[in-house]
This record gives sequence, structure tokens and C-alpha cells, in this order.
Amino acid sequence: MPEDATPHLPAAARPEPGRRDVFAWIDEAEAARERAGLVRTLRPRPAVSSLLDLAGNDYLGLSGHPAVTAAAAEAARVWGAGATGSRLVTGTTELHTELERELAAFCGFEAALVLSSGYAANLAAVTALSGRGALVVSDAANHASIVDGCRLSRAETAVVPHSDPAAVAKTLEAHAVREGGRALVVTDSVFSVDGDAAPLAGYAAACREYGAALLVDDAHGLGVLGEGGRGALAAAGLAGDPDVVATVTLSKALGSQGGAVLGPARVIHHLVNTARTFIFDTGLAPAATGAALGALRLLRAEPERAGRVREVAAELYERITAAGLTAARPDAAVVSVRAPSPSAALRWAADCRGAGLSVGCFRPPSVPDGISRLRLTARADLTGDEIARAVDTVLRTAPAAGSTA
Repeated sequence: MPEDATPHLPAAARPEPGRRDVFAWIDEAEAARERAGLVRTLRPRPAVSSLLDLAGNDYLGLSGHPAVTAAAAEAARVWGAGATGSRLVTGTTELHTELERELAAFCGFEAALVLSSGYAANLAAVTALSGRGALVVSDAANHASIVDGCRLSRAETAVVPHSDPAAVAKTLEAHAVREGGRALVVTDSVFSVDGDAAPLAGYAAACREYGAALLVDDAHGLGVLGEGGRGALAAAGLAGDPDVVATVTLSKALGSQGGAVLGPARVIHHLVNTARTFIFDTGLAPAATGAALGALRLLRAEPERAGRVREVAAELYERITAAGLTAARPDAAVVSVRAPSPSAALRWAADCRGAGLSVGCFRPPSVPDGISRLRLTARADLTGDEIARAVDTVLRTAPAAGSTA
């Protein structure tokens, strides 16, 4: 998870002497975070920056593309600044249905449903496709939005070891799904910490053996994996299957904002009628909807962008590991470089920034294995010189071997 936090409250916000401080526990928690080197802070990004950005998720370099920003501006001009209501009231425009139709067709699914964020899409899909009496089987490295969806679902949740289809099959078998119980297996397609891909074929086989549905969060696969960036499920030959549902975000490869659920038409209809994060949330703003649609059309016209981002990720990994640093081999656009400690990771990221390079810094509790990392995200629009500059900066600022400070 990128750096984020609420700033320290000003002294004026403290209670008057003699009045009970009901938030004293917050100060204690903050002190504990400081001792552990885990304090997060907000850092506003300027409109124009000299920093080379390998921290954001703009994988295809489309968030600032003239065609995409023009589509956003035109959508705002025609439809207004906001959606004005929930999707079921006034928040559905022709743009929303156009985006849903084209996104489903591009990814190979029967239908799609656009929500205000990828987080909301995961909450909608997990909760609406499970519920009391159901079993949800979740990969241990799944994104926080999936974890929260499991918690809100009121279903029995079994967390299985990371990328272990045999564990999924064993769990489904133990819960006698074969005899009619409803079950859902949920996983990221590409895991955001290390950038490794889930064994989707193995998960699908386990689901089919025991009669479970498969839900895949393809946030980091859309625009990067599959033919022309159609996603991890298309690459695995699972897109459009009647027992498979996908969620995606519009804020990474498509450079906009929002999320969507893709799947059989009857599943999408079910979400329209039952998913609380769809029913009770204001619809995605027209500008974001128009931008996502513009980016999707640009990706269709320039499918080579997907292959290019994978090439950049592979080059970053090869150069960094050749120099002796430890990094996870990327299956998509994320390159994860291990740091010796949370404080060393924070200092390393700060030193990179001081040298003109913006990188992600992942520390506990955002990393399930407790190992801190720098997270570099490849972009299709990086030049050879920019790749060399990024690698050189990471290597020059790397903590000394054995350092924990």
C-alpha cells in the first residue's frame, strides 16, 4: 500500500485541560508506529514534476495522454461534473453503458458493471456472490479490498496459502461443496506486492472439480497481460466462462478512476439488485467514465503498449538483480525490490526521491510476509534513457549490505 496517513492534529484540536481526552489512544498508537518506523504521510503531487515516476500505476502512460484527457473534458462538458446520484437513480449516463459494453467485449465477457472504484467493485462482487451459508476461499496474499469483502460477506472464509491450487482443492473438498453448498474462490490475478501471477488454471480446475465459482481481481492484469492487454483471464483462456467473474480497476492501465465487475449477464443483473456498493454509492463521475472509455479505445488501437510494459518490467528486473539486489521476477508490470527493514526501505525511497526518482515503499502491515520493499512500476512510455536512470538511482541509493537503519 502506498504511503498515506492523516497528518498530526494541531495543538488547538486537543481537549481543554480537565476534559477527558477520548482520543488519547491515538497518540499511543502513533508513538508505536514511530518506534516501528511505520508512520505514513501524505505528499501532494504537483501538476508538473521533474521526478521520474515509477511509483504510480499508470502502466500504459495514458493518464495524461491528450486523447484521454480530451475524452474526460468532453464528458464533463456534456454530462456535468458529477453523476448526480446512484446508478439506479440518475447516475447512469449513456457513457456508463457504452463503457460497460465495450469493456465487456474487449475482455471477452458477456456483461460488465461500472462502479466508483476497484475497491467498491471487489466489495460488491465478493459480498453479492457469497453470503451466509456460503464458503469463500481466499488466497493469503489477496488485496485488502478482497479481505474486506470476505469480512463483510458474512460467509465462512478460509484463507489458503499463497498460489496453492492444491490447498484450494483440499479446502473445497473438506467443506463438501460437491454436495450442493455454495462456494466462491477469490484471488488477485497479479499480486500487487511482488507482481507475481496467480495460478489461474489450477484454481479454475479446483473450482470445477468441486462446483465452486471463481472470482479474479484483474486490477494489475488489464492492459498488461493477454493479447493486446485483454487481461490475465483472457491469457488463461478463462474469459467469458460461465463460472468465472472478474473485477478490474479503471485507475491503473486505463489511467482514469473507477472499477468494474465482468461476467455472465445473470451475475451482473444480480449485482445490480443486491450489491450495496453499487446500489447505495454515487455513480462514477462522467469525466472519469469518459477518460476510461477513451483509454480503452486507445489501447485497442495501440495494442503494442501491453507488450511494451512487460518488456520494461523485465528489463528493470534483469538490471537490478544483475547488480546483486534481490527482486521478485515480474509476471506483469510490478517489480518488487527487497529492503532490509521498514526504516531502511523508507530511507531508500526518500533517497531515490532526492535523486529525482519516485518509487513505492511497501512496509508492514501492507506486506503480508513482513518484508519491506521498494515497488517499481513499469510504464510502456519509459524510454531507454529513463530506464537506465531509474536503475542507476536505485543502485546508488541502496542500503549497505546488512543495514537495518
